[in-house]
Amino acid sequence: MLWGIVFAAAVAAGAWRARALTPDGAVAAWLVGSATFGAGGWPAAVVLFAFFIPSALLSRIGSARKHALADAGKHGPRDARQVFANGGVAAVCALLASHGGAVFAAAFAGAFAAAAADTWATEIGVLSPQRPRSILTLRPVATGLSGGISAAGTGASIAGAAVVALCASATGVAPFAPVVLAGIAGSLADSAIGAALQALRWCPQCERACETNPHVCGSPTYLHRGIAWMDNDAVNLAATLGGASIAGLLFLATGG
Repeated sequence: MLWGIVFAAAVAAGAWRARALTPDGAVAAWLVGSATFGAGGWPAAVVLFAFFIPSALLSRIGSARKHALADAGKHGPRDARQVFANGGVAAVCALLASHGGAVFAAAFAGAFAAAAADTWATEIGVLSPQRPRSILTLRPVATGLSGGISAAGTGASIAGAAVVALCASATGVAPFAPVVLAGIAGSLADSAIGAALQALRWCPQCERACETNPHVCGSPTYLHRGIAWMDNDAVNLAATLGGASIAGLLFLATGG
């Protein structure tokens, strides 16, 4: 357990120095990493890295274009809320799996597969020249706003889930099929919840929808659609919980 805590601290500190995490994000990553390393050892650590390392690298691709998406939510280093939204469910599942529950090991991998699928979809999808469409209505939506899907983003989502599932299978944490399917389903759930329930705000000065308050122009925004407290972090948490649940159910349904 001690080596896991020390190693998690070193990784979190390195990510903070590389500006992949904010200071509070680094603390949150240390807690998630400590739970994962301490409970699941190196096999679980490999699954965590399969999510974290590619996600951090992808966030740096096309950073100028991503920062120019003024209507979308958070950019830049991940803060504590983002870290817990993406890794909190997996950390809890890792702790439960350490007591001998193979189904929770599958849920652990499924949570990270969903987080990876969603992150890859977002980081690659916003760079596509193709305008995204709402997953619910198929109408065009602004690039970067939640609920939009594109061919590039969907392909990236499948790839992200597959990378985590391959690592989970190779290390013996969980079988490939339940994890990859759970990851893809979690990402689709993220888009659907984002389109239906996530708070979408309106900037009266710019006369356009956004996800921030105030808008990048400085004007206060008001709720246009959705649930006020349902921000991107809440949607990500729901998606990882969905990925964990689906992976666990599929694991049980296939007899492990």
